[in-house]
Amino acid sequence: MARALIVGGGIGGLTAAVALHRRGRQVTVLERAESLEPVGAGISIAPNGQRALDVIGLGDTVRELAAWQGPGGMRTPGGRWLARTDSAATARRFGSTLVLLHRATLIELLRAELPADAVRTGTPAELTDPGDVDRPATVSTPTGEEQAELVVGADGINSAVRGTLFPEHPGTVYAGFTTWRCVVPSGGREFAPHETWGRGLLWGTHPLKDGRSYAYAAATVPPGGRAPDSELAELRRLFGSWHDPIPAILDAATAEQILRNDVRYVQQPLPAFHRGRVALLGDAAHAMPPSLGQGGNQAIEDAIVLAHHMPGDADPGPALAAYTADRLPRTMDVVRRSARTGRATTVRSRAGVLLRDAMIAGVGRFGSSMMLRTFDGVLDWQPPERTYAARPDGR
Repeated sequence: MARALIVGGGIGGLTAAVALHRRGRQVTVLERAESLEPVGAGISIAPNGQRALDVIGLGDTVRELAAWQGPGGMRTPGGRWLARTDSAATARRFGSTLVLLHRATLIELLRAELPADAVRTGTPAELTDPGDVDRPATVSTPTGEEQAELVVGADGINSAVRGTLFPEHPGTVYAGFTTWRCVVPSGGREFAPHETWGRGLLWGTHPLKDGRSYAYAAATVPPGGRAPDSELAELRRLFGSWHDPIPAILDAATAEQILRNDVRYVQQPLPAFHRGRVALLGDAAHAMPPSLGQGGNQAIEDAIVLAHHMPGDADPGPALAAYTADRLPRTMDVVRRSARTGRATTVRSRAGVLLRDAMIAGVGRFGSSMMLRTFDGVLDWQPPERTYAARPDGR
C-alpha cells in the first residue's frame, strides 16, 4: 500500500489525510504540537468548503452546525446597517449558507475519520529529501528518518517544507493589519451576525451553534506590536464604544482568550505547489488575508483535489503537476481578492471611509443578490468528483 506522510495536523492536513486514506493510502500525520487542540477560534465553512467536505462524507454534518438562518450584514461603529445579507439568498445563489463553528469541532470531526494510529502528535518533522521518480521522499523526525511515496506539506504560514522546496521564494509579506480573535459565552443574547467597518478598524461577531459567540477584530497597526497591558484592554480601547453587542462581547471575554496575530500572506506566487514527491497545501502554499474567510476553505479544496489526482502506487509526478495546474491559479486569485478586500476594510482616511461606506450602501440598496455577486467564482466552486466517502476500496 502506498504511503503518505502529512506534515502538519491542522484542518488542511487532516482533510488531506482523510481523503488520501479513503483513496486507499496508508497515511501518517506528523504534528509538532503535543495535541490536536487547535490554537485558534472560529472558522467559517463556506459553500465551496462544504462541497469539498461532501466528497469525504462530512458536508452534511457540518451544515447541521449552522447557527443562524436569517439576515446579517455590514454596519458602522454607531450601529447603522450599511448593507444587509440573508442566509436564504446565499443558499439560493451558492447552494448552502455559511457555517460558523469552532476550529476544534472541525478538527474532531476529521480526526474521527482516521485510524487511531494515523496521527502522531509531539512529532516535529523536517523534509530532508523531496524524492524523485526513482526514490521516495524522506522526512526526519526525532525517532529517525521516514520515507513515503508522497509527502504533503501542510505546516502552515511559516512552512518549513515550503522553505526547503523553494528556498529562493521570498515567503510572506505583512498585509498591513493585525487581527484579534476569541470565542466567548453569549449569555443567551441573540444578535444578527455582522461585520462593522470603521476607520482602519473592523469588528465581526457571529453566533455559534453551541451557544457561544465568535468575535474577531482587525486594525491597521505596525507589525510586531503588543498591548502594554493586555490585548483585551487594547480591544476595549479600540472598540469599547461601538454598537451592541460589541461591548457585551468584550465584557464576556477574558484576557487569556484573546489571540492576536499579524496578518501575513503569500503575495508572490510559488513557481509550483509541488516538487519531487512533495505537495504543498493550505497556508503553506498560498497563505491569504482572512478578509473573505477563505483560508480554511481553500485548504480543504486543496486536500480534496490532491487526493483526486493521486494514482495508486505509480510515480506521483504527473498527478502533482495536475494538482498544481488546478490549484495554483485558483488559490492565487482568491489571495488577490482577499488582499483587495482587506485594504478596503481597513481604510484610514475620513474621505476614504465615507466613499467606501457610500459605495457599500449603494450596492446594498439592490439587495443581497448584488452583494453576493462579489463571491462569484469563489463560493460556486465544484469538486472534481461528488464523493468517494463510501467506497470500501478507496478508489
